[in-house]
Amino acid sequence: MRSLWLLILLAVPVVTLAHDETTSPTSTLTVSETGIVPHAPDTAFVMFGLETASKSLADAQKRNGTVMSKVMDRLRDLQIEKERIQTSSFTVSPQYRPPSNRPTDVSPASPEIIGYVVSNMVTVEIRALDKVGTVIEEVLKAGANSFQGLHWGLREEQSVRLSALKQAAAKAREKASVLSDGLNVKLARILSVTEGGQMIRPPMPMARMAMEASAGDVPISSGELKIEATVTLVYEIAPK
Repeated sequence: MRSLWLLILLAVPVVTLAHDETTSPTSTLTVSETGIVPHAPDTAFVMFGLETASKSLADAQKRNGTVMSKVMDRLRDLQIEKERIQTSSFTVSPQYRPPSNRPTDVSPASPEIIGYVVSNMVTVEIRALDKVGTVIEEVLKAGANSFQGLHWGLREEQSVRLSALKQAAAKAREKASVLSDGLNVKLARILSVTEGGQMIRPPMPMARMAMEASAGDVPISSGELKIEATVTLVYEIAPK
């Protein structure tokens, strides 16, 4: 009797393995679509700053701080709120004396610092788009000497992105329905959903052009933003 039970126990894994090997793979259909929703920007971000050089670090910092204080005062005069002004970078870079022509058999001397460059860069958020040209002109007049350009944005970007996702999902479902009819299969269920997207911005104006001309001469157009969303659906399919 004990030998009979042993034979039964040994037979069970063999039966299970045979069952697993005969399981047919799931047939799937994958579709991907993109939704694009255009929207006029309602915010501009202007990046500018000041670079000052001096033999003394203290002097370079002092001169930089004095001019940037004038720039900040000018921004307040333009009714730009304090919370819309952010320092994006502040760097101090030493300047070294160029190496002299020495014989190759002479050990090089340690680099000699002959001055410093202090760079203070600021990003300003502007919600009144008709002020963008004026802000650029006024900060340059106040002493800013480095203009990094500008880009456009949306304060309510999430709601526009959801609209693009809804559009992409509807197009993906429609494509899946058309394909299933053409292939004579039915859509059983959705196995997975993947989404992604980006904001397509208009080209940034050239910084040099903005620095060399007054606001009245620089054509600053906000153009149109495009919010792009992609949806990928994976369906399980079965014969009709």
